[in-house]
Order: sequence, then structure tokens, then C-alpha cells
Amino acid sequence: MTSSPTGSPEVLCIGESMALFVPAEPGPPDEVRTWLRTIGGAESNVACHLPALGVPSGWVSAVGDDPFGRALVRAIAAAGVDVRGVVVDPVRPTGLYVKESGASGSPVRYYRAGSAASAMGPELLSRLDFSGVRVLHLSGITPALSDSCLALVRALLDRPRGDLLVSFDVNHRPALWSGRDPSLLAELAGRADLVLTGDDEAERVWGTGDPARLRKLLPGPRTLVVKHGERGATLVEGSESLFAPALQVDVVEPVGAGDAFAAGFLAATLRGADPLTRLRRGHLQAAATLLTQDDVGAPLADAVVSLLLDADSDGWRAARLTGEGVVAT
Repeated sequence: MTSSPTGSPEVLCIGESMALFVPAEPGPPDEVRTWLRTIGGAESNVACHLPALGVPSGWVSAVGDDPFGRALVRAIAAAGVDVRGVVVDPVRPTGLYVKESGASGSPVRYYRAGSAASAMGPELLSRLDFSGVRVLHLSGITPALSDSCLALVRALLDRPRGDLLVSFDVNHRPALWSGRDPSLLAELAGRADLVLTGDDEAERVWGTGDPARLRKLLPGPRTLVVKHGERGATLVEGSESLFAPALQVDVVEPVGAGDAFAAGFLAATLRGADPLTRLRRGHLQAAATLLTQDDVGAPLADAVVSLLLDADSDGWRAARLTGEGVVAT
């Protein structure tokens, strides 16, 4: 379908990506006449961030044999992502969704029922090459799409791992779980090695967003990251817990920031960075996405990243990111 980078991905991301339409002009959504087509999907977002962070990545999913499917695979490949594992479904369509952009929130409307990706199942494993893969990244969106997708996630979690780490971003979407049992998310997350969750979604799934209490309910994963929105994030590993505040950002649009955080955190983890650096890398990547309407923003300038990674706690808290760069507050 398209060319892919040579070499093996270090991070393999599996999950649905869709054609995404966002307003190309200001105004109420029912009056907007021009829309911009781009792409969106939690797992492909993570995959697209990673090459710019120096981490080879791959993305596996299913798309329809249609213009939307071909366009999104080309776009993901153009970010440097290995897309050789993508399946083209000759019958089912590529899903799509519409996002009404705004700094205070972005209502999203999905048109993904019966999509090609929703038909994925355990048979997909026979197409996967884990040679060189160090992290398998999944999210709680995939098992909500269909029974076959749930079976796929369970089959992936059942695989012998060796040194492979399984990363699981809870990504609880209430609308997707309507009529399904969201407690399945707790079961699946408990079988991963690294779990990322927002405190709000953890409250819905486990009944608490408190990192210490959540850790007791999730004893299995080696690493737990609890994101607290604009306040920051807490990393819990073993008996150690560390909170790192988020950066102040002039937010253009918030959707995609969680995926960006996951990519920054995973990239720093693979480099063997210390806990604070791992959290700060997540915040920096999230900030880059908050500064754009796209789900995957351009990385911050190396000079900005170096400045903020080396900042002391007061300097980090005082920094504010704008479209023009870093401003001290």
C-alpha cells in the first residue's frame, strides 16, 4: 500500500485510526461550510509522535479499501511509522469522526459502527512481527469496539512476553462502553506492565482516582501513571511515588494531549531516564499538542526541551508555553 521505514519498530501500537474532520473556519458547527480532513486515533497518535522522539514505531490496524483508509495510512507512514502490518478490508469501511474544536473542549461525533477495525480479532496475531519490539502499546478503546476486538486484546495479553513490556492506556470512552461491562477495563489493565490513566476515568472504572488507592487495586503492573489534567501527573513504581506538575500552556485545543503524554513518557522510559525526566518528557510532548488543533503536534524546539528538562522546580512551574515559545510568569 505504501512504503515503510526500514528496521524494526521498538514500539508497536495496535488500534483503530479514523478519518477526522475539524472546522477549517470559525463559527458554530452547524454554520461551518469548510472542514479539514486529517486523521485521529489514540494508538496511531502515539505511533506518530515516537519517530520524532527518536523511537522507531509501528502501527497495526484495519482500514477499508477506500480513499479515507488509503489517506490515513499514507499520513501515518509519512510520520515515519511502519505500517506494514495494516490490513485492508475489502468489505467494511474506514471509520470517521467529526471534532468541534475549542480550547475549553471539543465535542466529538463518531461514525465507526461496522468499521474495518471493529472486525479485528485474534487472527491478527499471525500477521504480527515482534522482532525488535520492546513495547506493545494498547488502549482501552480497542476492547470496547466489538467482541472480536476484545478477544484480540486478550490474546495479545496472553502472549509470552520475555523482555517485552505491555503498555495500556485506559482511554475510557463512556459512549463506547454503553451496553458493555466497563469492569473489563480493570481486568485488562491489571494484566499490563505499564498503565496510564486519567484520574477522572480511573474514578469511573475503579471508583478512585487517588494514585495510592489505585495502586492497591492494581498491584500487577510494574508502572502506574495517573494523569491529573492540567495539574500534572503521578508516577508510581514499586513503593515509590512522584508527582510532576504540568506546564502552563496557552491551550489551542486539548484532544490528543493524553496520547502525546504517553509517547513522551514511553520514549523517555525506553532511554532509561529517571522518573522526573520521564514525567517531564510526557508533559512536554503533551504541551506541543495542546498548542495546535491537530491530534499530533510538531515537537517543541530542542532548545526549549533542554531548557525545561534542566529547570529546577521553580523554573518549571514559572514557565508558560505559547505559540511564540517559552514565557516566564
